[in-house]
Amino acid sequence: MSSLLGRNETLVAGVILAFCMVGALADPGFLSIPTLMDLLRAGIVLGILAVGVLVVLVSGGIDVSTTSLAIVALYVTTLFVQNVTPEMGWPLAFLLAAVVGALLGAINGLLIAGLGLPTLIVTLGTLSVFRGFLLTFVGSRLISNLPGGLRDFSRAMMIRGTNADGSFYSLPWAFAFLVGVVVLTWFLLYRTMLGRQVFAIGGSMESARRIGIPVRRVQFLVFVYVGALGGLAGIIHASLARVANPQDLLLNQQLPVLAAVVLGGARLEGGTGTLTGTLLGVSLIVLVSNSLIALGIPNTFQSIVIGFLILLGTGLPAWQARRAQRRAA
Repeated sequence: MSSLLGRNETLVAGVILAFCMVGALADPGFLSIPTLMDLLRAGIVLGILAVGVLVVLVSGGIDVSTTSLAIVALYVTTLFVQNVTPEMGWPLAFLLAAVVGALLGAINGLLIAGLGLPTLIVTLGTLSVFRGFLLTFVGSRLISNLPGGLRDFSRAMMIRGTNADGSFYSLPWAFAFLVGVVVLTWFLLYRTMLGRQVFAIGGSMESARRIGIPVRRVQFLVFVYVGALGGLAGIIHASLARVANPQDLLLNQQLPVLAAVVLGGARLEGGTGTLTGTLLGVSLIVLVSNSLIALGIPNTFQSIVIGFLILLGTGLPAWQARRAQRRAA
């Protein structure tokens, strides 16, 4: 299985390189610092959400509610800060959004770990419930005047400069949060007992129970962690966009998020997946999406491309696995 993962990551990396070569031939400015900064910026929120979905897939589940959860967390946090503590700085606002996301993730965790319901059914349900609750009971007004702390964060840049041709480029400090999430998740998955338990449950839930792993507790913690990442991704998205919109198009990003993780080698049956593969999948999705937008190709065709990539990411490894089994027999 590890060799299949490696092949999948190599394939995605090869497609990225080929795409960059074609783009450079079509447009000499494609391989430029401004383009690279734009791609890195576009991958921040998608990357954080994808890391969360990876953890769920590794544990043998699936979560399709992360974007809905992120929208609720970003709007509730922004509304609270604006109306109650307008002077709150962005660190506390980010922490509050992560807590809101963790509480929403705990709802998923209770339904899945506590009642034993299927992860797909639960998260499909909460996908609608979270957003419906927001629009019905919290608010549906677009907030364009964000609190000062969030505006300050959106203006903080890690890298800022100007090319020889006068074009401006920058990379926000929000990128550091993606790096931090990747490092923290790597540590949790590969350097802690909890991480080993997550992989064991994804490999075989029944075997994990037999060796004494507290399956329900681990499942609950997984969804709480993923919820916290969703809340963080949501408030970062609002800060960078400088608007809190309960009808945000972020909701439509659930399919690209799942596509990035699957393309990176994570298996829907659980037990496998790497952060390297997930980041490569995010890079490919961002590269393809931004290139299609630049070419003026409509969103409907972009959906076709994303769907095709999901089929490729799931179908090719399955075919390789069956082929390997036939050879072994």
